[in-house]
Amino acid sequence: MASLVGENPSFDFLQQCCHDDPALQIVIKKLLAKFPQWGIAIVDGVLVDWDK
Repeated sequence: MASLVGENPSFDFLQQCCHDDPALQIVIKKLLAKFPQWGIAIVDGVLVDWDK
C-alpha cells in the first residue's frame, strides 16, 4: 500500500515487519530503495533511520 501512495509507513512499523517475515524483508528493501526520501535504509540486515 505504501508503494502505491508513497506514504511513509513509519520506522517502527517497518522494523516490526522486518523481523516478522523474511519475505517481507525483500519487499521492504525494494520499497526503501524506491523512496530514499523517507530516510530509512537496511544496512547489514538492520533497519536504520538516518535521522536518528
